[in-house]
Amino acid sequence: MATPISLVIAEHDNQSLKAATLNAVAAALQISPEVDILVAGSAADAAAQAATQIAGVRKVIQIDSPNLADQLAEPLAAQILSLASAYSHILAPATANGKNVLPRVAAKLDVAQLSDITKVVSPDTFERPIYAGNAIATVQSNDPIKVITVRTTGFDPVAATGGSAALEKAATADSAGKSSFVGRELTKSDRPELTAAKIIVSGGRGLGSGEKYQELITPLADKLGAALGASRAAVDAGYVPNDYQVGQTGKIVAPQLYIAVGISGAIQHLAGMKDSNVIVAINKDPEAPIFAVADYGLVADLNVAIPELTSALS
Repeated sequence: MATPISLVIAEHDNQSLKAATLNAVAAALQISPEVDILVAGSAADAAAQAATQIAGVRKVIQIDSPNLADQLAEPLAAQILSLASAYSHILAPATANGKNVLPRVAAKLDVAQLSDITKVVSPDTFERPIYAGNAIATVQSNDPIKVITVRTTGFDPVAATGGSAALEKAATADSAGKSSFVGRELTKSDRPELTAAKIIVSGGRGLGSGEKYQELITPLADKLGAALGASRAAVDAGYVPNDYQVGQTGKIVAPQLYIAVGISGAIQHLAGMKDSNVIVAINKDPEAPIFAVADYGLVADLNVAIPELTSALS
């Protein structure tokens, strides 16, 4: 059998690499020691140079074109497909970007995508969660090229420095311009990004209102230097914006510390945070499912407990 060679699709903003790229590289290195990275963007020299420093990477391929500036699926997939024949595995983080692009790549290659893998068993066999993480499926693929999205919480990131990969610039592949970038609405925040934060404080429907969220959760997060999260119920109720949502249909996180306030612990939410190193749950219902996964649980009225905790951290 030929030695597997993996291509990791870098996630970046044309200036710097996203942390999720390091997790995807970690998964690729478990498949094979020969790992290349594709940095496709516009004026993305800084991101490409950063990629050459990643530990374990053999080569960085940079494709630069104005139509790649916004990482649209059609032009980005075209670049990946132009390189695909040289690789046995194509991987990307299972983020919004990765989930947007790789299904198109898999369809164009006429192969089945392997989604959200959490473990590499062998170069053709992987584990992935199903049923909101309540069961783990072992899947095997005989496809000549395996297209894979990587659940970042399943793999410790490789070192961002210490590598010395070669940098190769490749020509841009033509792509049908069937979509165009219109605009992007970004939430500006001085807080850590939710998926990269070491500490997260999340609020649920038990808070009762968006005002209570701001009154109780925000000061606690300020004291801890934490990112803000929420359950789907809190988002659906309009307490906080959609990008705060943690869970199966939100963001998958695994911080060092996760504090769940007024969150009952529906399966959907647990699927997004149960890999956290330490979980602290505060809920007045002693039967709340969240306590089953919590390392520390406090049965208390959050209106009393949270101000006391915030004050104690002063």
